[in-house]
Amino acid sequence: MTTTSLIQSLSLENKGVISRIISIVENEAAESTLLENAVFKQSGKSYKIGITGPPGAGKSTITNQLTKLFRLQDKSVGIIAVDPTSPFTGGALLGDRVRMSEIGLDDKVYIRSMASRGSMGGLSRKAIVAGDVLDAAGFEYIIFETVGVGQSELDIAKAADTTVVTLVPESGDSIQAMKAGLMEIADIFAFNKSDRPGADAAIASLNSIMQFKVRQADEWKTEIVKTVAQENIGIADLADKIEFHRNFLLRTDKLNQLRMNNYEARTREVVSRKLNSEFWDDRSNDFLHQNLMTLLKKVKSPNELADEIYKKYN
Repeated sequence: MTTTSLIQSLSLENKGVISRIISIVENEAAESTLLENAVFKQSGKSYKIGITGPPGAGKSTITNQLTKLFRLQDKSVGIIAVDPTSPFTGGALLGDRVRMSEIGLDDKVYIRSMASRGSMGGLSRKAIVAGDVLDAAGFEYIIFETVGVGQSELDIAKAADTTVVTLVPESGDSIQAMKAGLMEIADIFAFNKSDRPGADAAIASLNSIMQFKVRQADEWKTEIVKTVAQENIGIADLADKIEFHRNFLLRTDKLNQLRMNNYEARTREVVSRKLNSEFWDDRSNDFLHQNLMTLLKKVKSPNELADEIYKKYN
């Protein structure tokens, strides 16, 4: 199929076309940029939810239960599950999430596992574009679920309208040392497995930390929801809080500002990538490798070598 026919055939009922477009984008095939441009211009109607947090916090279970709830409301759901990159295949290590196989059979649910492909964050640029594809296809909700390691907790803010950070009682000892960035992106904390010992103490600790967060009068106050996702406890409350946050963003016109900030970050990333690609050619790479010994011998610093390369090849 041509690029034009693929776009014309894109709909939530046509999962084959959805998969094909995402694969083209993911593999950076020749027509990927044209498809990216086309799907972006048709996006903007879906509501995007980010589910992130440390490994083992129950992100997949929460995603699964939220999707079931949205389907009971007759809402269509697209899921982008970002997994660690397999060192052997470069593909998504966890495949299509066996735990989500039940909802995956639903005609109005689409699940795509994507590898982070060694990006600095778990949510790669291609995953964000895949979200555009699902948006353009007509899915009402799109859920991004990240691996929850390293920078991925922060990257998800580039794509989500509402960001849910999932924690468990075992997170309690580390809450005090929690990265400020993670605190900043959380619109809602889903405190999962809250029936376990130590849950109340961990939630109290989190509440204590949140009191120190500087917040303007017209800003969203981060919510905490207790869940036991395996038993479907607290999921309806979580969905209500997500909807409450959505209404807040719409009422205050902050949704458009949030999306513009995200689009700015995406545009800057594209420019940086293009400049980086253009700058590092055979000559500049050779010069760098020829001068690495000056760093090892402490003759030059990385800053000095970088300045020299930039002046020579810019």
